[in-house]
Amino acid sequence: MTLGAPLTLVKGMKISEKQMKRMASAIMNGLKSQHSIEVFKEKEEVVLARAEALIRADFARESALDQEVHKMMDDLERQSAGAFERYKMFPMLKKRLAKEKGIVL
Repeated sequence: MTLGAPLTLVKGMKISEKQMKRMASAIMNGLKSQHSIEVFKEKEEVVLARAEALIRADFARESALDQEVHKMMDDLERQSAGAFERYKMFPMLKKRLAKEKGIVL
């Protein structure tokens, strides 16, 4: 994934680097306004950059999970052509794989 390129989460749904930065900023500002965060051990910019990196990594992890599920479905479809409906199978496989890998959806 290149910086600045949108990350595809679901077919037709993308989140840009700018949106991820806005999300991290909104979360941090919300926590500050609720007085959940008052003092930082690091400069605020460093904390914000780390929050952005965590959000980016989480979206990338879910995107990789989606790709793995699609590959599994392709393999299943080759083995038993027409025996299952992809739109029903995707959420079931994704939920199972996420649980196995410890990914919170």
